[in-house]
Amino acid sequence: MMTNLFSSFDPTTSSNTSLNWISTFIGLLVLPTMFWMIPSRINFLWMKILTVLNNEFKIILKIKKMKISILMFVSLFTMILFNNLLSLFPYVFSSTSHLILTLTLSLPLWISFMIYGWINNTIHMFSHLVPQGTPPILMPFMVCIETISNIIRPGTLAIRLTANMIAGHLLLTLMGNTSTKLSIIMINILILSQCLLLILESAVAMIQSYVFSILSTLYSSEVN
Repeated sequence: MMTNLFSSFDPTTSSNTSLNWISTFIGLLVLPTMFWMIPSRINFLWMKILTVLNNEFKIILKIKKMKISILMFVSLFTMILFNNLLSLFPYVFSSTSHLILTLTLSLPLWISFMIYGWINNTIHMFSHLVPQGTPPILMPFMVCIETISNIIRPGTLAIRLTANMIAGHLLLTLMGNTSTKLSIIMINILILSQCLLLILESAVAMIQSYVFSILSTLYSSEVN
């Protein structure tokens, strides 16, 4: 049972252990079934989505042989999408609402991009610090601005995903807590509003997983 408004975002249980994080790996019990069950419409739909993502990432990365990079970003999209949708179910721990998970995804990616770029394409990385056509007098300021914007990239990726997931969950919780003080007509309106908000949150879950993966792909393309 939830004891307060933020109980769904508490990573610990009553036994003071982080068992709630097991919800992140529930998909391992469901996903392998597509390898032995008769393909359904959901399987065909999912394969269509993966094909579209594969073609889009291939255009951004501009690579033909390094298919492992595309597989990594598609897997990243799949993991975030599954956890976002799973957190919409009642009494399921919302793992993507925590910076400890989102930073774990974004920070290693950004560090690996930076190490690869500065070691293999040093001149190319320096050229990104000064946009083309910048007046000479503004070059020192542009270097500072571009450096800061580059450093905060993993933080913006993580905070964007976390904030969008927390906002919808809190709004649903706040609306649900007011149901005991409303009349029958207002409760019906409240249920309808929550259903519409839940549909919106499902769209946000899909959009945010796409935004996280596509921005990671764009950051990767800049170091090549």
